[in-house]
Amino acid sequence: MTAWALWFAALAAAFKVSGRDRAPRQAPAHTVPAPVAEHLRGMRPQDVFHSTLFDLVARGWMTIEGDRLSLAPPPEQPLLPYERWVLERVRARMAGAPRAPVIALMPEAADLDRRFVPLVRECAIDLGLARRRWQTMIVPLLLAAALVVPWFATVSMSGISWLGTIATMVSWLAGIGLLVSGRGFLLTARGREVAGPGPVPVNPQQEWIFTGSGWQGVEIEPAPASRARERLEAAGHVVKRWVKVESVGDNGSRTRYYIALHDGVSAKATSYEVGAGVYRDVLPGDSVRLLVKPRKGAVVRVLAHDRHW
Repeated sequence: MTAWALWFAALAAAFKVSGRDRAPRQAPAHTVPAPVAEHLRGMRPQDVFHSTLFDLVARGWMTIEGDRLSLAPPPEQPLLPYERWVLERVRARMAGAPRAPVIALMPEAADLDRRFVPLVRECAIDLGLARRRWQTMIVPLLLAAALVVPWFATVSMSGISWLGTIATMVSWLAGIGLLVSGRGFLLTARGREVAGPGPVPVNPQQEWIFTGSGWQGVEIEPAPASRARERLEAAGHVVKRWVKVESVGDNGSRTRYYIALHDGVSAKATSYEVGAGVYRDVLPGDSVRLLVKPRKGAVVRVLAHDRHW
């Protein structure tokens, strides 16, 4: 047990030292790109990809009408690596077609995690918003290799038993976790400012919609108010999400998050207020079942969630 205590002490010390803020390599001298800010706020990769599309639309690389995207003649301006990756994926998925549904251009989740997210993180690091936990892979490699000592001591003492099995599983999972996480990714002080908890920038022209359930992308009505005391259930496809920032007092503000559900039959979708966590977790296209407060049309919790992506 002493060997395990020493290893965990070394792990805690390494994380404590590496977690200290350092002087930023480069202070951001311009506005942080919206996709980078969304990634720092913990939004899902699909959200960040979608935000990148609208950034490219705003700069003339493509156009979006409703839920259809078309490529435009490329302007003479540089692209960041993650933007170039998105543009290449869009061109490949359109395969020469003049336009395509935005939702059909989304890459697979594994592709986003493996190739797109690292490029966004590199941009955040270049802007001084984040840094690597480890300067090199030497520290995680040494920590993973050092697991052999407590594992061998435990197995030698207990042999083939439940204790030896647990030691083997812990060593395997901890070692793999250290190696897979690589050099790590930590926000700097500036990155934490960008990540929140300030108000979320609102741009109604960049709302992501899903029309695969039969919704026409136009009409949304608030959830009907009810005097019923019992909480109600609502189910359907998430077809739209949006944010409203309201002024509170002289200088304060309050951010409200909303999603719209479509039941696959009605002409209109129904809107519900949700918490920030639910807003980040669900995406247009997801199928959900919600528990709702009938008087306010506010979501209490998500009862079921079938991810479209």
